[in-house]
Amino acid sequence: MSRGAMESQKLISVVVPVYGEEAVIEQTYEELTRVLRALAAYRYELIFVDDGSSDGTGAILRRLAGTDPRAKIVFFSRNFGHQAAITAGIRRARGDAVVTIDADLQDPPSLIPRMLALWEAGNQVVLARREERQGETWFKRGSAALFYGLLNRLAGIPIPQNTGDFRLIDRRVADELNRMGEHNRFLRGLVSWVGFRQVAIEYVRNPRRAGETKYPLRKMIRFASSRSRTSRCGPRSTWASSRSRCRSACSPTASTSTGRATRCAAGPRPW
Repeated sequence: MSRGAMESQKLISVVVPVYGEEAVIEQTYEELTRVLRALAAYRYELIFVDDGSSDGTGAILRRLAGTDPRAKIVFFSRNFGHQAAITAGIRRARGDAVVTIDADLQDPPSLIPRMLALWEAGNQVVLARREERQGETWFKRGSAALFYGLLNRLAGIPIPQNTGDFRLIDRRVADELNRMGEHNRFLRGLVSWVGFRQVAIEYVRNPRRAGETKYPLRKMIRFASSRSRTSRCGPRSTWASSRSRCRSACSPTASTSTGRATRCAAGPRPW
C-alpha cells in the first residue's frame, strides 16, 4: 500500500492507563497489537500512560516502544490516579476514534472490531457493558453493585450501570472532553453528560490475568462519592471554581532515545 493510501485511512488511538502491571503489560501489548494489525482498513497508535508505577512496568514499556513506532508512552511523575491517566491519554490521542481500555486484560481487546463497526454505523460513543464478571468473588460483585447504586443515587445524570472505562469515543467527543476544565474528572459521568449518539454492547468480563484490583471497596465508595459532586453540578458549572484552584500540566521534557516517551506532571498547580 502506498504512503498516500495509508495516510488516507482512519486512525484509531488506543489509550491504556497503566499502574503497576509488570506481570501483564507485555501480554496486553501483544493482544492489542494482534487485534489492531488485523484491521487492514485502519491505522492505529497505542498510547500507554504510566501512572507512576514503582515496579518494572516503565522499563517494559520503554523496551516495547523502542521496537514499535506505533507505541507511545506518557510517564507521570507520580501516581495521580486512573482518571487522570485516561485524560492525559485522550489529550495525546490523534485518532479519528479513541478507544480506552485498562491494562489488566479483563476487558477483551477482541471487542474493538465490534466497537469500530458500531462507530462506522454512526454512533459516536460505544460503551462496553458487562453482562457477567468471570472469576470475581461474591464480595467483589457485591461491592461493584454497591458502587453503581451509590453513584446513580448521588449523581444528577443517568450513568449506565455495569459500564466502566472500556469505550470508544468519536473525535468530536474527545475534543469536547478535552475542552472541559475539570481537574478531578469522572469520565463516565462526563461522557454521559456530553450526549452525542451512544450505544452499548454487552460482553463477559474476563478474570484478571495477574496482579490485584486497584479498586477495593473503600476506594470505590470514596470514588463514587467524590465524582458524584462533579456529575451533580455539571461540568460547566464546576469549571470556574476548578479553574481558579488548579490546573493539569502535561509538558514534554527529555524523552527517551526512541522519542516517543513524554514525562508529565499532572498534579494540581496554581492557575
